[in-house]
Amino acid sequence: MSILIQGIIFGIAYIAPIGMQNIYVIDSSLEYPLRRAISIALIVAAFDMSLALASFYGMGTLLQRYLWLKQTILLVGSLMVFYIGVSLFRENKKTVEVDDKNNNSFSYRSVILSAFTIAWLNPQAIIDGTMLLGAFRASFHGTDNPNWFIVGVCISSISWFIVLTSVINYLREQFNSKYLLILNKVCGVIIILYGVKLVADFIHSI
Repeated sequence: MSILIQGIIFGIAYIAPIGMQNIYVIDSSLEYPLRRAISIALIVAAFDMSLALASFYGMGTLLQRYLWLKQTILLVGSLMVFYIGVSLFRENKKTVEVDDKNNNSFSYRSVILSAFTIAWLNPQAIIDGTMLLGAFRASFHGTDNPNWFIVGVCISSISWFIVLTSVINYLREQFNSKYLLILNKVCGVIIILYGVKLVADFIHSI
């Protein structure tokens, strides 16, 4: 059971800092009613858990063995991150108004694509995840069952995104479209700078 608790604690510490997934979940929590926001959070958690599982069970070995694969992930991922940041920054008031009515522009296909992008096309998440989770897996002794650790990480992932969504959605009435617009622009700038850093990392790796 202690290994499971270690996984939960590590998962919270790894997911909680502000990153692309948290920004996306917060933005969705402010824009949509709770039920829809929770469904978006579950999709984000699903891709986050899939990346954690892949990282824990050996994807880091591929990145260490094939430099070209790491460089490809850095290049493609940085461009996608930059695109998401620019899209957030360019949003206008109409797209960020709090509205409980049905949103005809909402699409689960778009949500799935975005959730996949911020998890699987996020170079920093892939590289950090493979290194950290790979290191934890290597630290277990022969008598330990490392599977419980990754179960704990998955539990923390789904719990974190649901709680974050619920809290932000509950407080969203305190925000108006002006504040949401400012939040989106701030988040957009952060993500753009993040994308620039990843491009620099790619250039440095060549």
